[in-house]
Amino acid sequence: MSAPVVLATRNAHKLAEVGRILAPYGLAVTALPAEVVLGPEDGDTYAANALGKARVAAVALGVAVIADDSGIEAAALAGRPGVHSARFAGETATDADNLALLIGSVPAGSPLRYVCWVAWVAPDGEEALFSGVCDGTLLVPPRGEGGFGYDPAFLPDRDGVHADATGRSMAELSEAEKDRISHRGEAVRAFARWQVARSVDPPR
Repeated sequence: MSAPVVLATRNAHKLAEVGRILAPYGLAVTALPAEVVLGPEDGDTYAANALGKARVAAVALGVAVIADDSGIEAAALAGRPGVHSARFAGETATDADNLALLIGSVPAGSPLRYVCWVAWVAPDGEEALFSGVCDGTLLVPPRGEGGFGYDPAFLPDRDGVHADATGRSMAELSEAEKDRISHRGEAVRAFARWQVARSVDPPR
């Protein structure tokens, strides 16, 4: 297994999730050192936020870093909360606060989409971006104890390929099932394939 790549996040759930997804590729992640201070996520896009975090950490540490930004988009809200998903109910909102506001703002059964962008940044300024999506609908009342964020109210679409076909919410899936269909799983696997290819045929 190659040396772990730093993941620019303070979210323990996200660190564990990304670690699981990378493991089959012989890759691993390590937590962001406490002394590295990340700036606010004030970009207009997921990519901008992910790049911002990764750039700060790469410069501070002198090593390549990955970071992600993700969110949920409701068709009934013209794509909101989007990049503001973690602060949908306010700057100090909890997951429960955000979930309650979404349920109170969006009709049950209406379309939702999870989106994730992963940024890789090297200290020499080289950068790469990877993205993933997972479509679904709003499930009311929410169900499940797994996952985090909006997962209890997110019912993956039944398309037979990328989503669960048993009517379970994202929070009712096992970790392996969620990783297989999730937006973050898709984006992180795209990064992993790219990283493995680079190690086999490194840039000249």
